[in-house]
Amino acid sequence: MFSTTRTGRCRSLLTLSLLGLLGSFVDVTRGHPAQDEDYYMQELLSRELYARVPGPEDPALFSSEAPVPRSGERPSPKTKKDLKDQREKASQTDKMTSDAKTAKSGNKKVEKNKKGNLKTPNSISEGEAHYKPTREECPPMGLENLKIDDFQLHASTMRRYGLGAHRGRLNIQAGLYEDEFYDGGWCAGRTDPLQWFEVDARRLTKFTGVITQGRSSLWSSDWVTSYKVLVSNDSHTWVTIKNGTEDMIFMGNKEKEIPVRNKLPVPVIARYIRINPWTWHSTGSICMRVEILGCPMPDPNNYYHRRNEVTTTDNLDFRHHNYKEMRQLMKVVNEMCPNITRIYNIGKSHNGLKLYAIEISDNPGEHELGEPEFRYTAGSHGNEVLGRELLLLLTQFMCQEYLSGNPRIRHLVEETRIHLVPSINPDGYEKAFEVGSELAGWSLGRWSEDGLDIHHNFPDLNSILWEAEAKKWVPRKVLNHHVPIPEWYQMKNATVAMETRALIAWMEKNPFVLGGNLQGGELVVTFPYDMTRVPGRTREQSPTPDDHVFRWLAFSYASTHRLMTAAGRRVCHTEDFAKEDGTINGASWHTAPGSMNDFSYLHTNCFELSMYVGCDKFPHESELPEEWENNRESLLVFMEQVHRGIKGVVRDVHGRGIANATISVEGISHDIRTAADGDYWRLLNPGEYKILAKAPGYSPASKVCEVGYDMGATRCDFIIGRTNLSRIKEIMEKFGKQPIKLPVRQLQHRLRRRRLGT
Repeated sequence: MFSTTRTGRCRSLLTLSLLGLLGSFVDVTRGHPAQDEDYYMQELLSRELYARVPGPEDPALFSSEAPVPRSGERPSPKTKKDLKDQREKASQTDKMTSDAKTAKSGNKKVEKNKKGNLKTPNSISEGEAHYKPTREECPPMGLENLKIDDFQLHASTMRRYGLGAHRGRLNIQAGLYEDEFYDGGWCAGRTDPLQWFEVDARRLTKFTGVITQGRSSLWSSDWVTSYKVLVSNDSHTWVTIKNGTEDMIFMGNKEKEIPVRNKLPVPVIARYIRINPWTWHSTGSICMRVEILGCPMPDPNNYYHRRNEVTTTDNLDFRHHNYKEMRQLMKVVNEMCPNITRIYNIGKSHNGLKLYAIEISDNPGEHELGEPEFRYTAGSHGNEVLGRELLLLLTQFMCQEYLSGNPRIRHLVEETRIHLVPSINPDGYEKAFEVGSELAGWSLGRWSEDGLDIHHNFPDLNSILWEAEAKKWVPRKVLNHHVPIPEWYQMKNATVAMETRALIAWMEKNPFVLGGNLQGGELVVTFPYDMTRVPGRTREQSPTPDDHVFRWLAFSYASTHRLMTAAGRRVCHTEDFAKEDGTINGASWHTAPGSMNDFSYLHTNCFELSMYVGCDKFPHESELPEEWENNRESLLVFMEQVHRGIKGVVRDVHGRGIANATISVEGISHDIRTAADGDYWRLLNPGEYKILAKAPGYSPASKVCEVGYDMGATRCDFIIGRTNLSRIKEIMEKFGKQPIKLPVRQLQHRLRRRRLGT
């Protein structure tokens, strides 16, 4: 009898417990329809290998912000007495919960691990430890920078695959047209408050905030105006973040591009987090781009954490630097390595900030005969800040390694004159820096202070050259190199940024051989031409005469980057550049007239490329060490390519260097010129080339030069003599172009003496 009664009582308790659990589940998850059962089955199958942990309890959460009512509802007014009663009731509830937990835990044994730390049987339920108020703010978990992979993102429904949960990443960009395979956010398949977007952290994580945007689209206006946040440890039992006793509703976006950050009233430790859209733009639908702020809890045995962990052994200053801090850091490096560094400025920004450069060379401040000059620039788009920090890290690294005797760095410093300009657009950077890493968005600070895109603000020399080629004026009337800048561009009222003018003057002053400008928002290296030949074409292969050289230079950076050529990596936005070895011709990506790369190639000797060094334009400070590891080897390898090809000096018969002599390579319709001392450098891939050296008033000379596979340019010098006609003209100039009344023999004797230098 006793046994039967006891069994019945247990069954009753079990039934009540199941009903209670089911009721709470329905209340939290809002009763998902039957058509979502397939999704839950996929969830269970995909998570069988994950370690399960108990679900968190539902503590009372408090915030100074009042909950936001749903559309069409009016908030109920509360008097001071109501608020006081509510606080007292919540306080009593907390006390009862605390007492109950104390009594419950008192009947259980407390274990100690090997390190002596206390380990409770149900530590995840200790609400006091998990919900203690704090101002701590965790970094982004990595939706934007792809640390969170697609399999960690889930949603209740989706409109189509191109708008699935895997597209719900902060700042992700859409294609030009609607209905593409890669679209600009997650969009729910239905428009009702039962939809949700979920992130699986794959380990216990302290969640501290949520950042949201609307859908990236030229044609649609979709964003969420308010939402709830739920957390879970098993993806089935969910706890809603509360404001007192009511579900807390967070204010969302007012338009689709400006990110909005909401901090949780107190940190919450869980494995899963959901965003439950509550209201949305009246003429749009439920679409979001999201970033989650969270700190992973210590778990050295977690496979996913170990797999993605990247550390660095370099002792560098891994943080973001504003203008004053950047200048100070450059000064510190200069003081550490005064014998190999020099700081100078190339001009000023619109707001009067100096465009600082740091030179690294064994003889800073001087051009050495036969030593090539290399440049890195960054920050032409002020909000693409990773390149800026990479160059500051590179200056520190090269100084430290040079002092420590690193033979590779010493050889690079002693054989190359290196110029680094970390911030071309400091005005734009200051705007983005002031807002911060996660809230700068996709475009804030991109342009100069007067609204110009500095990278595409150079004169369009492509059209000038291509028009001359069509008329067959090249090379008789128009040269295939050093195309002059149009007069209209140099006028004071031309639409040219101050920063662009400063860059052009700097390029013309120094005989740069190779350069790279660091940008952000993608993982790819682009090379000229950046402009399509056919007007109106937005995409088209537009190779230069040195296409094979440019492809090698681009590959040298991309192939040594940790991620650019990884076949399994996720695309940043819409293009899978890994299929092309992480490189692409600029015009075949998108046409851009007046680019810095095309200008460098057509107006100077410098071969310039663009390195897009990360999907996230403005990575969080905590991500800088990993980004440095991703790019460090690439930065060094690309600099070393300045020593590939041929080099030499063009002299006259007296051994004097000839400036502005032309160096032509047979079969390549692009020449270069010698520097002021007659030295030159011509980037070429391995092979045998016929080289021609010529200069006005001199007889041309040619020779065959071979470029090997080993690093180091092949020496190829030339001695060229004056032509008879040029000597006669020189003599006539000396005598004021008057007829010379001398016997023929005496004139020949004088010419012979001039030739011999006596």
